[in-house]
Amino acid sequence: MKLLDLYAKMKGDLAQIEKELEQSVADDHALLNDASLHLLKAGGKRIRPVFVLLAGKFGDYRLDVMKRVAVPLELIHMASLVHDDVIDDAETRRGQLTVKSKWDNRIAMYTGDYIHGKALSIASQLPNPQIHQILSGALVQMCIGEIEQIRDFFNTGQSVRNYLKRIRRKTALLIAISCKLGAIAAGTDQKTANLLYRYGYNVGMAFQIRDDLLDLYGTEKQIGKPPGSDMRQGNITLPVILALQDDRIRDALLREIELIRAGGGARDASLAIDIIRKSAGGDLADRLANRYIKKALRALEGLPDIAAKKNLNDIAHFVGKRNY
Repeated sequence: MKLLDLYAKMKGDLAQIEKELEQSVADDHALLNDASLHLLKAGGKRIRPVFVLLAGKFGDYRLDVMKRVAVPLELIHMASLVHDDVIDDAETRRGQLTVKSKWDNRIAMYTGDYIHGKALSIASQLPNPQIHQILSGALVQMCIGEIEQIRDFFNTGQSVRNYLKRIRRKTALLIAISCKLGAIAAGTDQKTANLLYRYGYNVGMAFQIRDDLLDLYGTEKQIGKPPGSDMRQGNITLPVILALQDDRIRDALLREIELIRAGGGARDASLAIDIIRKSAGGDLADRLANRYIKKALRALEGLPDIAAKKNLNDIAHFVGKRNY
């Protein structure tokens, strides 16, 4: 099954989630309303709500309950994107102007804070304290991940382990708890919730590695922004870390990264990208992403054989091979 086929099967429930997202950020304050809706209208895969809904299928699935998990998680993701674009000084996202570009940094920061507040307000409607504890804990870890990324900007000496810890906090954790909280909200047993968490964590790790690969090996049409954006912003990702371990191209790549840093991110990254593509960094990163996908699929083996299990299996395979 292609991912679009899965979305088509879930069309009704996802349409309700989309409606709830729009209603949740709507506000009488015109500027907050416009800025909040700007990124929402740019679209997105809505992969976190999909994970929430599919995880809920393993228990007592009720959309009115599921949406109180799915909507806050997507809002938290959206808020993090608004903040990221300020930190990265990004002009576009998904082919559209970012909030900071359309307005300014201050409006973007407060818009992100506003969306975060809306997310917590909706989640508070759920009576289960475990959901609140997991969600708040994840928010803390996400902030730590963001700080670690800033700390490591243009750090060409960072290890693969540091990179993996960072993307665990920045990306994988939110996908993991999307699966777990969907299961908990549907009243599944703890074993099922934990298996879904393990699945989501490993898919999330692979998702971010593939994202970092696309930034270096994809086209602007595929990724909605110029290739090499991460490097220009100082974000040294896994393919770069692994490429730097290749003595044949290490010195040349270090020189290019230093020129990018000295140019404040304005320098074109195409030469650095060409150097990285001549190394084994991309292949090694791709292999690691595939290992995470295999771990995710193993976690699914312990779950009941229902349609949602097949859907999660298909998503894992899509993430492992995605090119957009």
